[in-house]
Amino acid sequence: MHKGFLKIAAFLGALSVILGAFGAHALKDKISDHAVAVFETGVRYQFFHAIALLAVAILYKDLPGSLLKWTGRLFISGTIIFSGSLYILTLLMGFVSPDYKWIGAVTPVGGLCLITGWLLMF
Repeated sequence: MHKGFLKIAAFLGALSVILGAFGAHALKDKISDHAVAVFETGVRYQFFHAIALLAVAILYKDLPGSLLKWTGRLFISGTIIFSGSLYILTLLMGFVSPDYKWIGAVTPVGGLCLITGWLLMF
């Protein structure tokens, strides 16, 4: 299992660098500063949790167990839900209509997954 977590951590880390560069170069001139800040929050949390997932993968090799496995799963799902909802919110606010702020209501579900993952790691 640790190899799967390693691969996903590497992918999420690389994707966060790509998305960060996209936000810095392609989005800044096209959407509001608030929308850029929302996007950057998603990138930041994605990158932090890619590193956290890397730690889980390393720990899992020597300390395999269901709690650590669930920690990794929650980091992955939380990152997808939390950061993904912020990316979608940014694109909708910036290119469709600022009235789509209700999509941000999904974000706390991802945050809860991330918090639970940290508590399980504890």
